[in-house]
Amino acid sequence: MFDFSKKKTSKQRTGSLGEDLAVEFLEKKGYKILERNWRSGRYEIDIIAEKRDCVSFIEVKTTSSDSAESFKLPCEAVDKKKRENIISAARAYATLRKKTIFDLTEDYRFDIIEVYLNREKPEINYLENAFYVEKGNKYNG
Repeated sequence: MFDFSKKKTSKQRTGSLGEDLAVEFLEKKGYKILERNWRSGRYEIDIIAEKRDCVSFIEVKTTSSDSAESFKLPCEAVDKKKRENIISAARAYATLRKKTIFDLTEDYRFDIIEVYLNREKPEINYLENAFYVEKGNKYNG
């Protein structure tokens, strides 16, 4: 019997391809990939990477020409709620590493990678420090 729960939708396939391209991009830039699709409860971080003692929590947004929202910038899909969820997941990740998000020995940041598949060759736009946590547990983005 065929298991439909494991069949990916077109949107999921596009997202997976974008994440694969983002990982390849980061590795070429000298990043070490620590985690992919890391989950804490209902929260997820697409990529957790490290370079020179800086941990990056990265959200990947991919668009293609056949996307219904291709007129929007991919980073616009990372709204306030999504950013709060990413920060919550990052806190959980830091806790597992026995550190708080404000006491990491290494630096940390929240980045967004936009992947454009609607061109002859995929293009990547890396937005470092796309948003950050302020004192008082609030984010700024």
